[in-house]
Amino acid sequence: MQLENLYYLKTELDTQGILFSFSGPLSQTLLLEMGDTLRNKMTLEKASPSTTLKVFSMLVEQTQNIIHYSAAKKKSAYSKEAVTDGIIVVGYENGHYYVLCGNLVSNQKINSITNQLSQLQRMDKDDLKDYYKEQRRKGPHADSKGAGLGFIEMARRSSTPIEFNFQNFDERLSFFSLKTSV
Repeated sequence: MQLENLYYLKTELDTQGILFSFSGPLSQTLLLEMGDTLRNKMTLEKASPSTTLKVFSMLVEQTQNIIHYSAAKKKSAYSKEAVTDGIIVVGYENGHYYVLCGNLVSNQKINSITNQLSQLQRMDKDDLKDYYKEQRRKGPHADSKGAGLGFIEMARRSSTPIEFNFQNFDERLSFFSLKTSV
């Protein structure tokens, strides 16, 4: 990127209502710092504590999703902690905050992810609550790195149905994008 283009990038982010963005290697340590920064920014913007907490929760869920499931995971030479490559964006539009995330996923996982998220899109809040309880009783899936409830949690907290997209990267990978609103 040419030096003079940085100003145009910043201007475009401001125009799009972007409060916070990060693109690059993500880790648990960085997640803590990003969360603190976002909370401070939203406090300065006079967001209510409950809204700030909801946005923070979405940031955590989506960043952990990238950390746990990104196909672009690398072992750090300086730490035991692995780093993954992804992007996370928090913005404000049409009276709502939103959290976007993106990372590479294996093309073999697209159908499974699409099925999970499409099912969640069709559920109302009561259905999501019941489904969450049902899945919690069942326990995590075999390939889950956590409780396996991340997408359900995001759908429950989102004020609109989760939006998602896949863009082909190469024969093995696609770029997975996810959006939630608060």
